[in-house]
Amino acid sequence: MIYKVYYQEHAERNPKRETTHSLYLEAESLPQAREIVETSTKYNVEYIEELTDKGVTYEKANPNFEITTF
Repeated sequence: MIYKVYYQEHAERNPKRETTHSLYLEAESLPQAREIVETSTKYNVEYIEELTDKGVTYEKANPNFEITTF
C-alpha cells in the first residue's frame, strides 16, 4: 500500500497549515507506516492517509510525486 504522510518538520513548534509537508511511502499497514516515519525522522506526524488506486493515479500527476525510502 502507498500512504501519504502529512507532517511538520519541527516537532517543537505549533503546527500550521502553511508549514505542513507531505511524503509518500510504501508500507504493509498504517501502523507500520507510522513506525517507519517516527523511527527514521524527527517529524511531527499530523495524519497518515492510505491512498486508493485512484488516489495514487491522481498523486502521480504531480511532478513532485516520489515515494520516499528510509
